[in-house]
Amino acid sequence: MENIKTDGEIVAEIYRNAQIALTSISDILPEIDDEAIRKEILSEHEEYERICAEAALLAKRMGAEVKEPSPVKKAMMWSAIKMNAATDNSRSNIAQMMIRGTVTGITSLKTTMTEGEHVMGEEVKTLLKELITLEENFEEKLKKYL
Repeated sequence: MENIKTDGEIVAEIYRNAQIALTSISDILPEIDDEAIRKEILSEHEEYERICAEAALLAKRMGAEVKEPSPVKKAMMWSAIKMNAATDNSRSNIAQMMIRGTVTGITSLKTTMTEGEHVMGEEVKTLLKELITLEENFEEKLKKYL
């Protein structure tokens, strides 16, 4: 039997996805020397912050709980980013790391969309589609740095 997520669970997933992206960006920014990719990633950070705020407000209206990524997950992400960037902080490597994270997010969000498309509320579906579109656009923009 399929495990269908509630709107509250989907909003929490949207929030968590954007929070993970924000954490990753905060971890990687100090490693970036290239100004062009730095500017792109800062622009992405602003969009993820906006999505987080929208998801948090929507969750509050729904009475749903949103959570930050666990400290263990944050520590694992931080160490992976720092180790990878320590050996190569070129714009190409930074773009590859960001693309990998973005594709992981897209995959997770699209799975949620497919599983819940016919049962989720319009506000939730709109926010989910917006984040998917943003991440797909980020992936395309980052490819030019490869």
